[in-house]
Amino acid sequence: MTEIIDRPAETVTIEPIAGYLGAEVAGVDLRYELDRATRRLLTDALYEHKVLFFRDQEIDHAAQIRFTGYFGPVTDAHPLGYTDKSPAGYPQVLEVDSRTYASRSGSRQYSYANHWHQDVTALVNPPAITVLRAELVPEVGGDTTWADLAAAYEGLPSSLQRFLEGLYAENRFGGREPRWVRGSESDAVTSATPIISEHPVVRVHPVTGKKLLYVNPGFTSRILGLRPAQSDTLLDLLFAEITDPAYTVRIRWTPNSIGIWDNRATIHQAPSDLGHLDVVRVLHRTTVEGDVPVGVDGRPSRSVSGEPFYARSA
Repeated sequence: MTEIIDRPAETVTIEPIAGYLGAEVAGVDLRYELDRATRRLLTDALYEHKVLFFRDQEIDHAAQIRFTGYFGPVTDAHPLGYTDKSPAGYPQVLEVDSRTYASRSGSRQYSYANHWHQDVTALVNPPAITVLRAELVPEVGGDTTWADLAAAYEGLPSSLQRFLEGLYAENRFGGREPRWVRGSESDAVTSATPIISEHPVVRVHPVTGKKLLYVNPGFTSRILGLRPAQSDTLLDLLFAEITDPAYTVRIRWTPNSIGIWDNRATIHQAPSDLGHLDVVRVLHRTTVEGDVPVGVDGRPSRSVSGEPFYARSA
């Protein structure tokens, strides 16, 4: 039977670590089920800080899935399957193991995507929240960086904000330029199961009501209604805005640390400083079922190809 700790919310500390987003949480032991007050506190903190980080949490896959479930229904690891990257008996967990990538590609690779992205915005209902747990991490390097999409929107001039609020963009795996080799596993999987959606360029967050600049280099391929050169120029501008260092937080992974982020309100970048080092990096990812984005005009996103990604029925 799961042990429940009656832990008053006042014992939990949440310390911001950057100007716009990110906070470290202490006073929580994720080996045990959390009481309702603590769950509520963490949920509110997540929507306020967008990224929360927990240290020294020696938990297993089951406990990670339980923790993820506090924030909503837990999906399987990935809409494209990748069942070989899930531990046996835990289809909800995506294992990000540098040793697996190295054996497949013949070169060092430390994540499935080391460019700026949100998780799976090719879906019509991208994951709402992502949890990542570190098992093995290098002593040096391997940080992850997040950026605040609400702050990026708010930093734009009002005339550009109004222009963007009427636009929608196509999202697909790889964005404008797929980063995989023709004939590779990624090429084969994305070709066999094409997933494409059209999302508002400015999305309204369903919980906070904030407007979010909802594009990302990993998935956004073009702005609808614009000529290709116009679309590329506008996306270049927006990608530069959302990755402005002023809107970012960079977090150092340690063994048994856990990061959780609002995938609707942030983009993130996996490490790009490890390719020349012979190190091992193993993390485990889980995601919460997402809602269909809605634009400022009230129009929802539209699926061009592929089905919504729902959690399994109980």
